[in-house]
Amino acid sequence: QVQLVESGGGLVQPGGSLRLSCAASGFIFWHNPMDWYRQAPGKERELVAAMTNSGSTNYADSVKGRFTISRDNAKNTVYLQMNSLKPEDTAVYYCKTVDWANVYWGQGTQVTVSS
Repeated sequence: QVQLVESGGGLVQPGGSLRLSCAASGFIFWHNPMDWYRQAPGKERELVAAMTNSGSTNYADSVKGRFTISRDNAKNTVYLQMNSLKPEDTAVYYCKTVDWANVYWGQGTQVTVSS
């Protein structure tokens, strides 16, 4: 079955960096698009970054120039490098894929940006 497991979250000071990882299994990883979403308390889940199977990327305006999505097809893993973090980046971060028209989410990893 499809599994997505995020890791790498934590507490970081404003201006700091974190790298999130999402380890995938149960599907042909290189074939699928992979996305990162986030959900802050009291807010709707929003798209942060997306990568197609061919490597094209798309970012939310709020993270352009600060976040980078990448994937390692040999390791079945997608990453989100987050630099220059701001308090408003605080949220639970989720990875997502679509496989045969079914949407799959990981369990999420908490990112807290605070001094």
